[in-house]
Amino acid sequence: MNNLSFSELCCLFCCPPCPGKIASKLAFLPPDPTYTLMCDESGSRWTLHLSGRADWQYSSREKDAIECFMTRTSKGNRIACMFVRCSPNAKYTLLFSHGNAVDLGQMSSFYIGLGSRINCNIFSYDYSGYGASSGKPTEKNLYADIDAAWVALRTRYGIRPENVIIYGQSIGTVPSVDLAARYESAAVILHSPLTSGMRVAFPDTKKTYCFDAFPNIDKISKITSPVLIIHGTEDEVIDFSHGLALYERCQRPVEPLWVEGAGHNDVELYGQYLERLKRFVSQELVNL
Repeated sequence: MNNLSFSELCCLFCCPPCPGKIASKLAFLPPDPTYTLMCDESGSRWTLHLSGRADWQYSSREKDAIECFMTRTSKGNRIACMFVRCSPNAKYTLLFSHGNAVDLGQMSSFYIGLGSRINCNIFSYDYSGYGASSGKPTEKNLYADIDAAWVALRTRYGIRPENVIIYGQSIGTVPSVDLAARYESAAVILHSPLTSGMRVAFPDTKKTYCFDAFPNIDKISKITSPVLIIHGTEDEVIDFSHGLALYERCQRPVEPLWVEGAGHNDVELYGQYLERLKRFVSQELVNL
């Protein structure tokens, strides 16, 4: 999320815009695409081509474990989807909604590393207007995007909800919370989550206004699945207080991970991150 100038904040306060305007102003920074998807003559098989900016860190063998395809959302956009087979005996698949200013190409190496370490497969997608996905990024499109990904994961791969962990990072917590509030799953992981768009722009905001965007704070109490929240205590983009506020609203919270000294974009670099995810997936979910 990008910072707003004083004049822009004043404009927001004096002339509250519609939720879509707040969403686009605060959140969406799609990068130049770092990959392309090429379809064969049959129209059924897609090939992933990564650019140098994707910073691929593995061999062609790991790349062969990645399957990509396009699917259409209820809003008419075509979004790119990526299924990463990290473990042949994985019980769970993460439905991963990534953060801002990245696309599937840039996330692909991270997905391989994360999934192989916590013994999970990973299914991810690019939001409308990101990567190879068509359309424009808006709040409503975010919700349509994850709905299309959820349907594709279930129908194309036959994965049942009780084997899906809904994982959202930063702006990705917005579609993740919305989906999890409507469908039960194995669990939900919220990584550096925000309470709402207005609360990011105006930290003293105490209630949700009709023009607010991304109202996670009002949806999270509807989630009936176990919820793990991860947040850095020195997050300079989405203050640590957002993670705390969401944790307090959860129906079924598990022990959160507050990463001392971590910011918004480096939580994954701390050893506690992988340790907490491993324990959650391999031990706690079995007993919940």
